[in-house]
Amino acid sequence: MNRTQQRSWSWHLAPPPEQVWPILADTARMNEAGRLLPKHVIEDVLQPDGRVVHLARGSLGPLALEWEDRPYEWVKDRSYRHLRIFRRGPLRRFGQICTLRQAGDGTVMDFTLQVEAKGILGALFFRLVALEIGGSAILRLIKRAETFVAGDRETPYDYAPPALPQGAAERVAILVAAIGAGAYGHGLAQRLGTHLLTAQEVDLTHMRPLKLARDWDEEPRLVVELFFEAARQGLLKLSWDLLCPRCRGAKRSVATLDQLPREAHCSSCNITFDAEFARNVELSFQPSPAIRPIGIGEYCLNGPYATPHVVVQQILDLGETRSVAARLPPGPYRLRTLEPGEQIDIEHDGGDFPTIVVGSGPDGTPSVAVAAPAGDGKIRIVNRATRDFGIVIESREWVRDALTAHRATTMQAFRDLLPGHALRPDEDIAIDNVTLMFTDLKGSTALYERIGDGPAYRLVRDHFAFLAGVVRRHDGTLVKTIGDAVMAAFSDPADAVAAALDVQHEVLDFNARAGEEAITIKLGLHGGPCIAVTMNDRLDYFGSIVNTAARLQGESRGGDIVLSESLARDAAVATLLAGRAARSELAPLKGLAQPVAFRRLFAVPPAAQSRESGEGMIAG
Repeated sequence: MNRTQQRSWSWHLAPPPEQVWPILADTARMNEAGRLLPKHVIEDVLQPDGRVVHLARGSLGPLALEWEDRPYEWVKDRSYRHLRIFRRGPLRRFGQICTLRQAGDGTVMDFTLQVEAKGILGALFFRLVALEIGGSAILRLIKRAETFVAGDRETPYDYAPPALPQGAAERVAILVAAIGAGAYGHGLAQRLGTHLLTAQEVDLTHMRPLKLARDWDEEPRLVVELFFEAARQGLLKLSWDLLCPRCRGAKRSVATLDQLPREAHCSSCNITFDAEFARNVELSFQPSPAIRPIGIGEYCLNGPYATPHVVVQQILDLGETRSVAARLPPGPYRLRTLEPGEQIDIEHDGGDFPTIVVGSGPDGTPSVAVAAPAGDGKIRIVNRATRDFGIVIESREWVRDALTAHRATTMQAFRDLLPGHALRPDEDIAIDNVTLMFTDLKGSTALYERIGDGPAYRLVRDHFAFLAGVVRRHDGTLVKTIGDAVMAAFSDPADAVAAALDVQHEVLDFNARAGEEAITIKLGLHGGPCIAVTMNDRLDYFGSIVNTAARLQGESRGGDIVLSESLARDAAVATLLAGRAARSELAPLKGLAQPVAFRRLFAVPPAAQSRESGEGMIAG
């Protein structure tokens, strides 16, 4: 009997490939829903040459299985292929190939299973289980996915959640009611509770509130705040994950921020990396074990959607040149190998993608370079190294779904709801870029003398609440108050400037509500690298940018906004400033060796901006 067998299917799907791909490439979700592959544990085994073998173990009924899980190859929206080499079980090799082709407005999907069996038993196993049962299951899953993409199903697949712990539904109902009654439920608590009880396990093992916000079509801040409150109430369990900078997998997870290690090792990529606060530390969530425990193991560790930021991954033999059909949208990309080695970052303009050339460095590690594009909508990849290598093209926009530690800790709700999460007292962490806003009240001393300490204190207190509301609305946090002054932090420069604009525009309404006594706010902003530390049990920031931002606030005359020239030139900030009246200035600031260039923004209502004029004025 021929032990090598193959079976192919072809289906026509109504949606186009780019809509079908996110579902079909999510192999873990498909395996869990269709029970196509048992849940398994994976051991990363380091080889003498530095490679890593992913060894998987699981069972299918009475059959104990062990296999080497080879890396997937794929081109986003077009194809994937995968091979498993078995060390235990009735098969020797099991492979699958999936290709998507545009056909009018729809897609032709070709799917092939390839197998090399061990003896007659393995051949029968493949024919009866993989072909007959598995093939029918795959067809059902694909048809359900098609109706989901068309909007005719709420979920991609039929799924029966496992039996829950006794009393789990009752606990969820109580906690959902408590969350919904508070300020951070935002009408979403019931939806979250239902999600925890009914969603597939792949949706719950590493919950990302920013991704869920996109799936739910809700404002990201509201969903993040919901998750913070759900963690505080005990509906969710949070973890700080130290992510590998190459595969983006969580390699160390801790329950509190002060347990975060300085570095970790990724056994999959065979590299050691630092805990970069703004990039490599992510806050993720799981259901509380009392609600829905998540078991150990994977349904598919290495599928294309395990690393959705990777748009192309190919394995090339020694000396091989390969061209793959792919047109990648404009944006930032990283070119690297699967194995430890060089990586280069490029900005792609959306035209023909450059040729990727892999070579060998002096120590034998792979080098990566670019050459002229192949053209014709194809990406050429050349392996000139001394052995086979995996080549990866990844989008550097992966961070949109990652609630990084930096982003989380610069949100007001985090400080309000999870105040116990702070760094170790003797530890500081470098942050690549944070934007700080300092405010102060103009003439506050005269205010206290004029209206008395009690009324002045209440006015200052109300002004703090006003500022906190604006900062929170723009995903920032109040770090501390200093007398009548405020220090606020933002992970996004544009959010900081937008908040400053709203403060100066909305202070008019604040004054109208306050009565006869009006306040005037001075504002200064600057951004850049600094260090985060714990002071008085709260996260704080130190460094030259803190001093500069504070000094820029001192240059404010009240009612205006003073921001550093470097901040004003940020691309997103420049868009906010376009058409607004501003003046470029240069001044020595106390404690700084060199004069600082800044812009004085006249934060007047948009209708009045066109009337602003004067020597030295610029637009944006």
